Amino acid sequence: MRRVHLILTITFILSQVAAYGQGTGQHPFTFEDMMSLKRISGPQISPDGRWVLFSAVDVNLKENKKTTHLWVLPLAGGEARQLTFGNEGEDRGRWSPDGKQVLFVSSHDGGSQIWIVNFDSASGQTAGDPHKVTNISTEADGEIWSPDGKNILFVSEVYPDCPDDACNKARDEQRGASKVKAMIFTRLFYRHWSSYTRFKRSHLFVVPVSGGVAKDITPGDHDVPPFSLGGQDMYAISPDGREVAFTSNVDEVEATSTNNEIFVVPITGGTPKKLSTSPGSDSTPLYSPDGRYLAWRMQQRAGYESDRFRLVVYDRKGGQIHNLTEGWDHWVETIAWSPDSTTVYLTSEDKGEVPIYSLEIRPGSTAAAPREISRGANDDLVFSPDGKTLAFTRMSIQAPNEIYRLALGANKPEKLSHLNDVVLSQVTMQPLEPFWFTGAESAKVEGFLVKPPGFDAGKKYPMKFLIHGGPQGAWGDEWSYRWNAELLAANGYLVVMINPRGSTGYGQAFIDGINGDWGGKPFVDLMRGLDYMEKTYPFVDKERECALGASYGGYMINWLLGHTTRFKCLVSHDGMFNAESAYGSTEELWFNEWEFKGTPWTNRALYRRWSPHEYAAQFKTPTLVVHGQLDYRLDVSEGFQLFTTLQRLKIPSKMLYFPDEGHFVLKPQNSQLWYQTVNGWVDQYLKTR
Repeated sequence: MRRVHLILTITFILSQVAAYGQGTGQHPFTFEDMMSLKRISGPQISPDGRWVLFSAVDVNLKENKKTTHLWVLPLAGGEARQLTFGNEGEDRGRWSPDGKQVLFVSSHDGGSQIWIVNFDSASGQTAGDPHKVTNISTEADGEIWSPDGKNILFVSEVYPDCPDDACNKARDEQRGASKVKAMIFTRLFYRHWSSYTRFKRSHLFVVPVSGGVAKDITPGDHDVPPFSLGGQDMYAISPDGREVAFTSNVDEVEATSTNNEIFVVPITGGTPKKLSTSPGSDSTPLYSPDGRYLAWRMQQRAGYESDRFRLVVYDRKGGQIHNLTEGWDHWVETIAWSPDSTTVYLTSEDKGEVPIYSLEIRPGSTAAAPREISRGANDDLVFSPDGKTLAFTRMSIQAPNEIYRLALGANKPEKLSHLNDVVLSQVTMQPLEPFWFTGAESAKVEGFLVKPPGFDAGKKYPMKFLIHGGPQGAWGDEWSYRWNAELLAANGYLVVMINPRGSTGYGQAFIDGINGDWGGKPFVDLMRGLDYMEKTYPFVDKERECALGASYGGYMINWLLGHTTRFKCLVSHDGMFNAESAYGSTEELWFNEWEFKGTPWTNRALYRRWSPHEYAAQFKTPTLVVHGQLDYRLDVSEGFQLFTTLQRLKIPSKMLYFPDEGHFVLKPQNSQLWYQTVNGWVDQYLKTR
């Protein structure tokens, strides 16, 4: 009955959209429009090649809640339908090897556990009620099905000295009941990103598909897998179902190490064997379908999280590691094997896009550069069983992720899902316009422009000048919910985004150009980009410009405070203000030690040279400060120091403080307040005369 109702509802909405298009115009993009969009990810093609399973997040702004459900659509094209409907949501759908069941994660009856539901491929619907596979007190996530159909691998956070779940449960209950909330630390990495350690470690567990007691196959005092902000799984099961490959960092001081390693262990448990040899990070292992190779991404430089990611394959029979992309000056990101194990398909950033590439696997011979097969901003690559079709997600500056397919040999991908078409048909979006200019040391630097709705080249417009974080990140033709360029442009602004030195997608030398030079070449690149805009486009009102940035972008806003007065206002979100105090309060120490070439006591001159607080005497520009209490990458004290300094200097300033957010503002109503406050601050100084 629910599915029939859904079909009728979608049909009615589509008819209304058609009528709307004939009788009314589109309106500028609003925050409410953005919250009504479904957030799509994780496509999986069924073993019979008929269906694409994926996740879609619904946002309820009134309830301040996000709920994920599973959807399916025909790979051949057709209507998408919601597959699961629980109040607590379902995520990370995975097909059983025979395609007759779907595995997913849900908190239907409390904590997160792994569930299974039967699936009828003929109708594309579930059959019967789902049943729970795991019942572990420390909860379960990240599940994958063993290719032989016998076991399920999943992740759970446990006390490393506990031998079983009863011990973990008792320990959690004891801590929860205690009125003493104090913690004692004996080593670094006691907190990370937005939470304290709780003295637990993530481990990989195996449970039979039929259920039963889950077995910890990676015991010990190390995280398996390590912390990740997303992306591909950092573990995999061999095609015969007998071996598990996983990523872990076993260095003594994790806070100063990026040296993730690749290990393998029998799925029944045992002593892990280390395969990787690089001093840098090795991660995201993926077996070839024929079982001959294990591929992963490798970095060569220790302590540098932004070294180039190479693609390597390990010959499981001969034991050799082959570096396949050493001569290719791109980062390897998402990877997927072709079903015949002859080719790896991958994504890689390139000049504001994330194209798909193919690379034929020929270990022992001269490696050719990967071949580009599709532009755009792509991710989540997955193959059909016959190897003829690639499914993936694609986004742009004008639209969030949808599911696409590409028939190999075809010229253009086809859009499969249309879950956001209704909302997007009612709003006006502007394309991303790239431009190039000459930056510091005569380097070619790229920038992007988004114009406001109803743009008139004969008028002058105020500008929001955005600076990205990272610093090893980039702006491009991609969608964002946190810094949405279309939404920032919607109330009458030009939005300008520059990719200065340190940005990804322009070669490793361009990335490395920021190391030890945070306020040097990147600052010159940004200012010359602004110069170019003002000289090239007569519609830029250079008397009404505001700069905004977060993370490294927040640092650069703080740097601008002491080095230019050309902006009428500034917005500094989660930015470093005092480089020395930031070192003492952050957790990923490898980052600061690499970027500033040592510690504050071994290289204090460099920390002070690039520390914005050293130039406070030159501060003049009105500034909005934004920071979250749970930000442990750049502690909230950095924001407090900046705001205190601005107030004591009697510079117009305001602070937006989130007690329940970390480095990112993620809760829907907090996000709404962020946009209201940021746009209100900019309007206050740049409002139309």
